[in-house]
Amino acid sequence: MQDKSNPTVIVSALCSRVTGGGISVDIQIYRLEHETAWTLEVVDHEGASTVFDDKFETDQAALDAAMRVIEDEGISTFVEDRSGTLH
Repeated sequence: MQDKSNPTVIVSALCSRVTGGGISVDIQIYRLEHETAWTLEVVDHEGASTVFDDKFETDQAALDAAMRVIEDEGISTFVEDRSGTLH
């Protein structure tokens, strides 16, 4: 019998590092073993993460969403501003 209080995390083979304009982010795509929807998280170079509210039907759909944001808004949208200045 499987223990649902400690489910296994399934990590997608589509996880990757994307670099642009001197900035690198890690795209993390994962789901719990008993769920079908995938979670998308983008982690910047300092470990700050952006977790998408939406879940994705496939890991490819999650990757496509991350790449679309990078293309439309720029990779820097995922980098947390720790300078204390407001834009």
